[in-house]
Amino acid sequence: MGALGCGGRQRIAEPERALSSDISKLTVAELQAGLSTGDWSARSLSEACLNRIEALDKAGPALNSVIEINPDALEIAASLDAEREAGNIRGPLHGLPVLLKDNIDTADRMQTTAGSLALIDSGVMHDAHVTQRLRDAGTVLLGKTNLSEWANFRSRNSISGWSGRGGFTLNPHVLDRNPCGSSSGSAVAVAAGLVPLAVGTETNGSIVCPSSVNGVVGIKPTVGLVGRSGIIPISHTQDTAGPMARCVADAAALLGAMAGVDPQDSATAEAPQRAHENYMEFLDPDALRGARIGALRGYWGIHPAMDRLLDEALASLRDAGATVVDIAALRDRSSTQVAGFDVLLFEFRPDLEKYLAGLGPEAKVRTLDDVIRFNEEHARVELQHFGQDIMVEAAAMEPLSDPAYGRTLAASRDVCRRAIDEALEYLSLDALFAPTMGTAWLTDEVRGDEPDFPGCAWAPAQAAYPHITVPGGYVSELPVGVSFFGTAWSEPKLIGLAYSFEQATHHRRDPRMLPTLPISG
Repeated sequence: MGALGCGGRQRIAEPERALSSDISKLTVAELQAGLSTGDWSARSLSEACLNRIEALDKAGPALNSVIEINPDALEIAASLDAEREAGNIRGPLHGLPVLLKDNIDTADRMQTTAGSLALIDSGVMHDAHVTQRLRDAGTVLLGKTNLSEWANFRSRNSISGWSGRGGFTLNPHVLDRNPCGSSSGSAVAVAAGLVPLAVGTETNGSIVCPSSVNGVVGIKPTVGLVGRSGIIPISHTQDTAGPMARCVADAAALLGAMAGVDPQDSATAEAPQRAHENYMEFLDPDALRGARIGALRGYWGIHPAMDRLLDEALASLRDAGATVVDIAALRDRSSTQVAGFDVLLFEFRPDLEKYLAGLGPEAKVRTLDDVIRFNEEHARVELQHFGQDIMVEAAAMEPLSDPAYGRTLAASRDVCRRAIDEALEYLSLDALFAPTMGTAWLTDEVRGDEPDFPGCAWAPAQAAYPHITVPGGYVSELPVGVSFFGTAWSEPKLIGLAYSFEQATHHRRDPRMLPTLPISG
């Protein structure tokens, strides 16, 4: 990986000063090098992150991306420093701070609430599988991030980045723009340099959308690469956790710590043969040379500024040695998305109620009906901006034994898998390429989310296939991510392609935290 960072910058000569002032510019490799040489400690690194959280998240622009700080974080960091001093280094993430989305269980003094007041003091009994893996890797779990409440599966008129417990999270590039959801806080915290690494979750775009509009890298893995036990669910067909970071190398490092078999998640049965301990070995700056990339041309012609950005991206692919093959579209997007949403409606109640049954004796809710009732009883806070129509609809769905569920799943997952696999096979492609999303939209407390550009997250999400977004450029001050996605278990190839594109373009830049976009003219 060398000494170059996320932006191709040489390592700073005075690391102690860098730790206090430029922590937001240091990569995982650089941070680990400083820990190894004693230029800083895990405790001082965590303290520097906490200082940035206080200065930028709680004060200053008040990004509001961190919903809770781990009260034991500095003690954990000090214990990891002691391990290092004794010669016990657990791996490439030893001593590095990580933030977890607030729908990932931690059996410690932090809450796990999905942003809902209904889950306060619910008594999580065990760490999520991914939490335990990160502890075993020697990370410092610094805190939890805000999210779109219930991972954005409450209302069709929701406002991404808002939860009853956490309030609004702001986009650090332009503060009146939406951070997208549901992993809003994780993306914002990484983009603003509050932490080097964060974990998000995705069911249908919730890693890649916030990564795209906040200008960071997000990896949505193949469902089954990362264990899901202990993560508040929406859909066992599509849910997964994934890494979010400022560059592909850092995201790859975090993915290696997260991936692996989960005894409580049957979807990970293939993980022993598919997972890699070190995804950084696939960071090839020449991966695009000789590659065949399928460009989904249906995303062109919607907005002139996006067309210019995408044309430049294709030129970068070609300049890096790739052959670009035009593809009109994968399948009928609208009908497939309807089926995909219905799959989530079918699976939400049984999956959620299985999770709620495992909470401690003090839990306020055990069923989806309990959650709906709680929201009605606490409507002044929980329903102040939008309702819970999705939850009400999901509560009325037929059980998974109903034949309609099987037909709906086939019309969603199976159709998307065939569409992706056939395109890759018939055209001899290494990956598909498209804009992840458009630019961030204005946060509107009355009308809710109103993105003005379709994203490509639906197809790999419904197929349960891997998807990587990497910064692809800017429209005005607003970042736009571009996506590489492919067939199941193709993370190594996608990481190489995304890294090669990143190293050829270096689009990511630090957010300016503008209050609004200037009026041109």
